[in-house]
Amino acid sequence: MSKNLTCILIAALAFSCGQPESKHDEGSTDTTSAATTAPPAFDLQAARSTVESVNAKFMEDLKKGDSAALATHYSSDAVLMFDNSEPQTGAGIQSMWGGAIRSGVKELKIATTDLVGNADLLAETGTYEMIGANNKSLDKGKYVVVWKQESGTWKIYRDIANSNLPAHP
Repeated sequence: MSKNLTCILIAALAFSCGQPESKHDEGSTDTTSAATTAPPAFDLQAARSTVESVNAKFMEDLKKGDSAALATHYSSDAVLMFDNSEPQTGAGIQSMWGGAIRSGVKELKIATTDLVGNADLLAETGTYEMIGANNKSLDKGKYVVVWKQESGTWKIYRDIANSNLPAHP
């Protein structure tokens, strides 16, 4: 193919791609409309309600001391990243929460401060407080959790938290 013909074909293709779609001819029987083919709009408020509901269940599971139940809130490919420890995946997530419970964490208070995202991923930021025996505050900090859909349910995909308290020498 000659260089000039190639340039003409590329120019024609570029011109036609930049043009709006042609209107249907009058009398067309095509009944498809944008309203019926467009995906439903993503409802961030509904997603926030779901995240807050899952967080409430997460706090209940921790209060019960149930690390297995806590692990079910994570996606199959989740990563948990806490201070002073290696990232955890799979069974390591349950083990990490089990260690927190055995070390005296009796309660977790989570407060979502922001949630952004779309139907594929959500990014939640917030604050937490870990409570021990006699309602003693053990730690306060902030977190970022990335959520994703897995089997139609929002699951924790990435979980990173770090303390506001000064490091121990």
